[in-house]
Amino acid sequence: MAAVEPFAHFERETHTVNGVKTVVLTAGRGQPLVFFHGAGIWHGLKFALPWTERFRVIVPMHPGIGESGDDPAMTDIHDYVMHYLDLFDALRLDKFHLVGFSLGGWLAANFAVEHGHRVERLVLVGSAGLRGKERPKGDFFSLPPEQIPSLLVSNFDVIKPYLPDNPKDLDFMGERYREGATLARLLWEHPYDTKLPRYLHRLTMPTMLVWGEEDRLLPVQNAELWRRHIPKAQLQTFKGAGHLVLDEKREAVDAVQRFLS
Repeated sequence: MAAVEPFAHFERETHTVNGVKTVVLTAGRGQPLVFFHGAGIWHGLKFALPWTERFRVIVPMHPGIGESGDDPAMTDIHDYVMHYLDLFDALRLDKFHLVGFSLGGWLAANFAVEHGHRVERLVLVGSAGLRGKERPKGDFFSLPPEQIPSLLVSNFDVIKPYLPDNPKDLDFMGERYREGATLARLLWEHPYDTKLPRYLHRLTMPTMLVWGEEDRLLPVQNAELWRRHIPKAQLQTFKGAGHLVLDEKREAVDAVQRFLS
């Protein structure tokens, strides 16, 4: 078992969206801030607690990841866009800030391209979705689940409290395999969106890009590709941080809050 409860201070709601159980974590008060997590949420949401001082932070768990149910018919990013469009309608969320990390950044960019009138401000953190010249080393899908966490950070101690004492803990590995199966269903044949760049000009809302300079999963050079296609997007990078830049650097969390405020 992990030593730390990953969602302390967040309340759980459960909604059914087109037959899919969807767990939503919420905390704080104020203007709504939706956070789309990446391909796993086991490392918790402690980084987001400062946001709850000014915003109502809303974190839906993606189908096939975390505590939400699954739907094998959801096979591409647009299926997830539609899933969240229905969820937000059910939650009566009309306009909100949107922050997306990694896989969630790809999802957030697509949602904002199609439904920009609902997004006040957009933040993409270490976002997947575009194919840059700098490629990660190795094949993510071929890695044993217990090796993945170390690739995500510059300082392993940041996420160590969220990991089981035994790296081959069966429950932990089972959850990672489930996430891997979901990710493979979405990305195996199309790991990048070759059409997305032509539509990124639609992101006319204030947009911020956040990246860890030591990101080994999606190298920081990819940030320039996003900035090249998004009108007036601003970029902030952070030294001493890997892919989980929000977990590793409080400065990144504070920068997002200042931008949204």
